[in-house]
Amino acid sequence: MYYNYIKALHLIFVITWFAGLFYIPRLFIYHIEAINKPKNEADILIPQFKLMAKRLWYIISWPSAVLAIIFAIWLLVLMPSWLSQPWMHLKLSFVLLLIAYHLRTHHFFLKLQKDQNTCSSNYMRIWNEGASLLLFAIIFLVILKDTLHWIAGVLGIVGLALVLLLGIRLYKKIRKDE
Repeated sequence: MYYNYIKALHLIFVITWFAGLFYIPRLFIYHIEAINKPKNEADILIPQFKLMAKRLWYIISWPSAVLAIIFAIWLLVLMPSWLSQPWMHLKLSFVLLLIAYHLRTHHFFLKLQKDQNTCSSNYMRIWNEGASLLLFAIIFLVILKDTLHWIAGVLGIVGLALVLLLGIRLYKKIRKDE
């Protein structure tokens, strides 16, 4: 009876979770690049990026992640037969990777909040694409289910990763030429 409401809430929080995962690395990039700005600019930009990241992470990203997972578990309780389907096993594997990605992003967040930068802005640009790859994999699995040919799907994700990496390299080259 209320299955569609739970599914809608799950999707809403997945979307807001990904919004946070897409934007937080951009804030990390801006923060890292602000470190090399003249002191008067850095003194303004860095606290602002830290505040923006803190609000995004604790007000949107973390609550969305927790609620998306709660509603996902609720859906599995309502539809336990999904747990016997191979596509769901693979989807849950990607969700575990997504949770690991989220936790690693949290590690980067904490480091930058303490002014302990250990990554380049280029590394963060590459990191930023991880959420995109996971989103593609999870959405295609959910929509296509058993009709997805695993080899073609894996090759598609690898192809997407290569396109994203080439885009990052091109962007880096264009920035150098400016």
